[in-house]
Amino acid sequence: MSDKGAVSGTEAAPAAPPPDRVPAADERGRVEQAARAAEPARSSWSRLLDSGAGRNLGLVAVLALLCVVGVVSADTFLTTSNLLTILTSASIIGVLTVGVTFVIIGGGIDLSVGKVMALASVWATTVATQSYGAAVMVFCAVAVGVGAGLVNGILIAYGRIVPFIVTLAMLISAQGLAEQISDRRSQIVTDPVIAGIANTRLLGIPLLVYIFAAVVAVGWVVLNRTTFGRRTFAIGGNAEAARLAGVDVRRHTMLLYAVSGLCAGIAAIMIASLTTTGSSTHGTLYELDAIAAVIIGGTLLTGGRGTLIGSILGVLVFTTITNLFVLNNLATEVQNIAKGVIIVVAVLIQARAQRSSAAG
Repeated sequence: MSDKGAVSGTEAAPAAPPPDRVPAADERGRVEQAARAAEPARSSWSRLLDSGAGRNLGLVAVLALLCVVGVVSADTFLTTSNLLTILTSASIIGVLTVGVTFVIIGGGIDLSVGKVMALASVWATTVATQSYGAAVMVFCAVAVGVGAGLVNGILIAYGRIVPFIVTLAMLISAQGLAEQISDRRSQIVTDPVIAGIANTRLLGIPLLVYIFAAVVAVGWVVLNRTTFGRRTFAIGGNAEAARLAGVDVRRHTMLLYAVSGLCAGIAAIMIASLTTTGSSTHGTLYELDAIAAVIIGGTLLTGGRGTLIGSILGVLVFTTITNLFVLNNLATEVQNIAKGVIIVVAVLIQARAQRSSAAG
């Protein structure tokens, strides 16, 4: 009886688990703590370089270096007309890049924007469309772009097809449809309003540059100050976690490709005005320039991180390089090699930044 009372009145201390049966959570915590203690502390300078602001500052430094090279190599580089030429050239690819940035941050890819732009330019400049005036031409271009983007988005989000395959198929299809509609001929823009967009200047700056700036401004606000933008980052970072948090991932993915198509439609009007034609040859390799600009701007190809300002700086870097090659009468092949090297270096910097972020 006394033995039972002693046992019941005194609680035995829990025995420590044997070494081979330590809880997994505790073991993982100790391993992570030991790993953090073994890692060297990262300097403030290193953290700045790995941040979005640091990468943007780096791109600004690259632009400044290119300007120095331009001044040394060509007397006409810093003239007002040449600088406006650079901005005008950057405008069309820049508008495409805005849409591509949304898609890539959301974890996708869009190879079709160049040829969707060509298709929209052709459809908007047919004789039948132009007979209704400038408003209908703009509506047609935007509708074609958004429609193509929705097709991409539906097949990717609801059909569960790999984005690379879907957008590559759209690139080929849009090219073929543009050639069929135009009979492989350039269609002349006869509407004076559309033709006059590229020639209109406000305060000495082409209207195309203002359109580009407006698209960037709206894109920045949507990406950084709205629920749509936050969901875009969330889906790109971890689509399953976003789904569990209540985000309709498939619907949002579809809308991201519609945004990319919308930008392609706007760019179609811009290029039709600049060249006064609608042609199936418009936009050749523009999608690669846009994707390259997004990459060197610091947006991760895996999604979840990126800045629109970085992408635009990437566009300006590529456009300035192209301008320098033209001013110095250098071969296009060398220019393409230089762009390829820049892309590889940008990807290597991204990989280093990812490793540093994981370590920190």
